[in-house]
Amino acid sequence: MSREVISAAIRGAQGFVDEAAAKLKEAIEAKGEDQAIEFPGTAFQLPMIHALMGLEVTKLGQLNEVVAHCQDLMAAPPEGQLWLPYLGDGLDAGVATLLSMEVTCAIRYLNEETIEDGFTGFISDTILRELGIQLVDGRMPGFAAILGPAPTNEIAVHIVRELQKRSILTFLIANTDGKSMKDQLDEEGVEMGWDTYIVPAGRDIHSAIYVLDWAMRGALTFGGHQKGDWRSCLRYCKERIFAFGITFGPIPDDWYAVGAGAIVMGFPVISDHESTPEVRPTGVTTFEALVRQLDHQQIVPTCIEVRGVKVKVEDIDIPVSYSPAFEGERVRKDDMHVQFGSKYSDGVEVIQTVDMDSITDGEITVTGVEIDQIEEGGALPLGIHILVAGRKMKTDFEGIFERQLHRYCNEAMGFMHTGQRDQIWCRISKAALAAGFRLKHIGTILHAKLHDEYGGIVDKVAVKVTTDPAETAAMVEMSGPIYAARDERVAGMTDESVDTFYSCTLCQSFAPDHVCVITPERLGLCGAYNWLDGQAAFEINPTGPNQPIPKGKCLDERLGEWEPVNKFVYENSNRNIEKFSAYSLMENPMTSCGCFECILAMVPEANGVMIVNREYMGDTPIGMGFSTLAGSVGGGMQTPGFVGVGRLYLTSKKFISAEGGLSRLVWMPKELKEEMREKLEKRIGEAGMNGFLDKIADETVAVTAEELVEHMTKVGHPALEMESLF
Repeated sequence: MSREVISAAIRGAQGFVDEAAAKLKEAIEAKGEDQAIEFPGTAFQLPMIHALMGLEVTKLGQLNEVVAHCQDLMAAPPEGQLWLPYLGDGLDAGVATLLSMEVTCAIRYLNEETIEDGFTGFISDTILRELGIQLVDGRMPGFAAILGPAPTNEIAVHIVRELQKRSILTFLIANTDGKSMKDQLDEEGVEMGWDTYIVPAGRDIHSAIYVLDWAMRGALTFGGHQKGDWRSCLRYCKERIFAFGITFGPIPDDWYAVGAGAIVMGFPVISDHESTPEVRPTGVTTFEALVRQLDHQQIVPTCIEVRGVKVKVEDIDIPVSYSPAFEGERVRKDDMHVQFGSKYSDGVEVIQTVDMDSITDGEITVTGVEIDQIEEGGALPLGIHILVAGRKMKTDFEGIFERQLHRYCNEAMGFMHTGQRDQIWCRISKAALAAGFRLKHIGTILHAKLHDEYGGIVDKVAVKVTTDPAETAAMVEMSGPIYAARDERVAGMTDESVDTFYSCTLCQSFAPDHVCVITPERLGLCGAYNWLDGQAAFEINPTGPNQPIPKGKCLDERLGEWEPVNKFVYENSNRNIEKFSAYSLMENPMTSCGCFECILAMVPEANGVMIVNREYMGDTPIGMGFSTLAGSVGGGMQTPGFVGVGRLYLTSKKFISAEGGLSRLVWMPKELKEEMREKLEKRIGEAGMNGFLDKIADETVAVTAEELVEHMTKVGHPALEMESLF
């Protein structure tokens, strides 16, 4: 590596270490060594220290050991000798920088130093897990951290749009002067946030640690690596988390130090400045390079090439950009040209299977008023009728395809789509209209994406799009019986009615030992895949992550244990999981990857189980919040008494049936209860347990085990009279 780079990194690291030591000394004098210290919303205390040093730091005084270690890493050479600019010295400086920045930022949180509006600050475990499915299924292939502003607003917009097109999550970090690309994007009206893959991290160079912490928790959460196993954690970051940095202009010493820390984790940095030396740290990147790149048009492709990120840029013939990065974009009222559905008009979308000879592939029919013919801010009805034909097409697949329409439409920049079936609500922005987006392009998107993702099943796709009120109303009436028949078909399936289950090993890219077993009565723990989805995915890709598992010989009907299923789980979990019980929480439950919607956990004092969803940030009766629980359960581990689940599993007749089923449920967050009330009451009625839902406690009546038992006793919860869980 360049002597200039290493020397600068060492100087910069020394500044971070000295700052951390001074901040720690000041904090201990003010608050004492026993003062509690933590980052909010994580089960890993201070994640970088947790991973690299194996320390579970909970008190201020424990940071003395961290600072001492940093000082050892930066120890001066014997008197009379100068620093030798070798790679090892630079990487040691990088590690010292990472640890020191984390110390300083933890003390900032302790001192309640606020982060300016619009910046995320420390990134919670909840957000990590919310994006987990996108990380593992390829929709989000990598991350970028942009340090400082671009030379111009135009270049700033170009860079983030190029990253969005490739579905790369972008973090914005301020430079030493407190300037960041966020200010430039604000000026240009670019929407930022997790939903649009553009996240301002903080107006300070120290905020880089929040991004690097987030990456390191991928190794701890999805990789299942343990605290202090620094070698495995760093290797995981290098091999599985495709991240890189981008800088503009001259690079100061502190940036070089942060860059050295990034290189330790396997993340290269690409600069546009002509004075930046090109260095080649062996084993870090695809081409072993920290690259200087002057052409701003090529800087993103260069980053992709250097880091070896596998991306797929959608090539659909529409006049606006198309990418999963735009899926969460919201078209605000002031930015809207026209809207459809919701309370303003009829809105419906439906897919039907037809004979091959009855449609022409690619035929798109548009009727009614075109969007450029309506006054700005107006509303129109919208009907989308898709006819699908294919030799392998089945009516069972219609609902699967239909659920994807929301995603397909939303990935067009400037087109907002919410809801499904006859409850959709869509908006088209003024910018999309000005770019040339019209109703026919909705058909273009749906035709292209259905062929792209379901080409193994779909041979022909024809789309009708209408804004005619009478035609839309007729489409609503026509679709009702289709929806009802579809619901009845899926709801009528039971585990006993099929001889095959389906696996999902999609998350093994992050949790190598995890195997999800999907049955008709137990959807995947991410909530995104049910049995029909698994069946369709296997037909689409017979060698993919969704494989059929013959049930075969039943070993235990109560637990839900089958010999071929055990064999499949064992062989596909790197021979780490020997048994799997589909219906039990306590005996050989399913492994949990980290993408689960909710966590089930036993509550010993109540002789029951609680469920907590990732959106709930409060206390629970077992003394652990979602993030802490997730840190214990995730990573592909099999943990009796705890398991990740999809929320709809609550309504299954097989819900922990080995332990007594729904009668065991004693606590759940109020928001989740209200969200699922209609479905839960239907299931409770079927079980002859009318009134049971109100016996389930929530945070308004109990956040401790004692309060929970008191509530259960008062309302006569059946779990108190059931056989002991142990």
